[in-house]
Amino acid sequence: MNALTQFSREERALYNPPFTALVTCRAVQGHEFQYSQPCPITVAVLSAVMALQPTVRRTLPKSLNSGLTRWLEENKAVKVAMSQNATALAAVVRPGLLLALQSEAVHVDEAGKLTVARGRLTKTINGATDEIQAIQKAAYLLGRWLPSTGSLSTVMTLLGVRP
Repeated sequence: MNALTQFSREERALYNPPFTALVTCRAVQGHEFQYSQPCPITVAVLSAVMALQPTVRRTLPKSLNSGLTRWLEENKAVKVAMSQNATALAAVVRPGLLLALQSEAVHVDEAGKLTVARGRLTKTINGATDEIQAIQKAAYLLGRWLPSTGSLSTVMTLLGVRP
């Protein structure tokens, strides 16, 4: 069964490999900006999965100073959304990540961490809808914010997804 079959027609149009590649790249950009080092694949995929969900996106903090644990306590719907949607959305994001690697928009190093190819991505897409811009901004923020909590397995456990 195709991972997209459970999504609406509009969601299927949005969750295509070129767009999910872009969203994944935005997460990698955010991580690189914040930490000046390559991004773990888990951060890139998890950030994209979260950014694609309106329930998660609408509740994201405005700054990086908010702790993940506190944010999740204040936004219980996030954990519910992640437990319901993460597996299906990860299946949608993976082809995008593969496309980003094949097109050399991102590179993977010997340690399995990602870097964005310099000069390949502009800051925003001209003419993009508000939703598309919001998804990209959310992925960028999540790439910066998720690793600040600690280990990725702890982050995933807090979100209710399997590490």
